[in-house]
Amino acid sequence: MDSSVDVLIAADYVPAYAHPGDAGADLRSAVDVVIAPGERSTVPTGVSIALPDGFVAFVVPRSGLAAKHGITIVNSPGTVDAGYRGEIRVTLLNTDASEPFSIAAGDRIAQLIVMPVSRARFVPVETLPGTHRGESGFGSTGR
Repeated sequence: MDSSVDVLIAADYVPAYAHPGDAGADLRSAVDVVIAPGERSTVPTGVSIALPDGFVAFVVPRSGLAAKHGITIVNSPGTVDAGYRGEIRVTLLNTDASEPFSIAAGDRIAQLIVMPVSRARFVPVETLPGTHRGESGFGSTGR
């Protein structure tokens, strides 16, 4: 089954999947930048896309950068809506307490995941139907 979707793109570096079956295509930096320890930087990718209606793209961290260098994305996942036509920029955070992190133009800095999305119809009600979990909140399933 072919589950691909055509995404129009204007880019310095066209995102690419590293391996067959990968969900995320690598986004690359369009510039050289150094991120100091504990600092963040919004890094341009030189990529602008036109998603078809009914699709969204999520910008997510690269696990290797996180594990090896403490580099993550501040607003992960970053959401790229179908109507957005501007450049995709990635706000990276260097969580390392002592080492700066250098990025060269062309380095892989994030991944882009394109997915179908449903639009919710929010239906106001007086009360919600019950569930086994009920109102137990964050962390409640680990008890």
